[in-house]
Amino acid sequence: MNIMPPQSGRAAPQHHENASDDALQNAPENAPENAVELRGLCKTYRAQGNTPSKEVLSNMTLAVPRGSIYGLLGPNGAGKSTLINILAGTVIKSSGQAKVWGVDIDDHPRQARANIGIVPQELNIDAFFTPRETLDFMAGMFAVPRHERRTDALLEEIGLTDKAGAYTRTLSGGMRRRLMVGKAMVHQPPVLVLDEPTAGVDVGLRQKLWALIRRLNDNGVTIILTTHYLEEAETLCDRIAIMNHGRLLKEARTEDLLAGAGNKDIILRLENAPQQLPAALADLNASIKDNSLRINFSPAQTSAVSLLERVSAAGLIITDVSTEEPDLEDVFMEITSLKQD
Repeated sequence: MNIMPPQSGRAAPQHHENASDDALQNAPENAPENAVELRGLCKTYRAQGNTPSKEVLSNMTLAVPRGSIYGLLGPNGAGKSTLINILAGTVIKSSGQAKVWGVDIDDHPRQARANIGIVPQELNIDAFFTPRETLDFMAGMFAVPRHERRTDALLEEIGLTDKAGAYTRTLSGGMRRRLMVGKAMVHQPPVLVLDEPTAGVDVGLRQKLWALIRRLNDNGVTIILTTHYLEEAETLCDRIAIMNHGRLLKEARTEDLLAGAGNKDIILRLENAPQQLPAALADLNASIKDNSLRINFSPAQTSAVSLLERVSAAGLIITDVSTEEPDLEDVFMEITSLKQD
């Protein structure tokens, strides 16, 4: 069962519906190139009493491509939650511009909020509701008519069909997480924000949630993911933005971030490895241990092929080759200047 999101989410009815909002909902061919756009977004909390003012977002400018899985990374206090809350309409920005699915959050706040679904880190579900009741109630909150509600399809997609009539207090942690995703999708928003979706779950449940995220994305939903599990971001995300202290430090395709991470290691298994490094290789950042030669090098300055040629020219016989490359954690620590010497 596939859940296909519309080009814009359902806005709650209002007495003075703006004509441009109607046009947005009825013109799926006008889907924007970017699901979310920020330009110069700032948020400063005013001074109160003895507490000075605090800038938590500073000149944030970025674009989340439509149809992507977009990672929003940063240490605690980086400003991620504030950014999400601005998009959700629960925090008022100080300046700048934000659009959700082409809709400015100031010009058409109700439609902008309808275009996004938020899955918070905290589990906010009623223990005495069943999953079916939970999704049905949430659809009612978004003014989805009963004949248009897709409760059964959502239950199937999040893997809770067999638990549809059970009290949510009896569900496992992973099931509750999936139910949270279902709640955020009842109005079929084209953009879904997942705030630490796998926090506190075991490896098996994490894999199931990853599969759900991929299915939603395959069906056209743009995913914005915040996570402290850098392996998760590296595995799932097409692009990644790294924040710290309210500022955007780096934004790029995941593969480009990793490619520019710096030095790599090449490990050469040797036949009859010498005790010491040959003089011809003395200028390399290399060491010999357990019949292997490990060389740390910068791909921007030299290539693995040239290193192999130099080692062979030095009279060493190579029997096996492997490499170790920096992962996203190395990139993250370097960019946010958190790496400890």
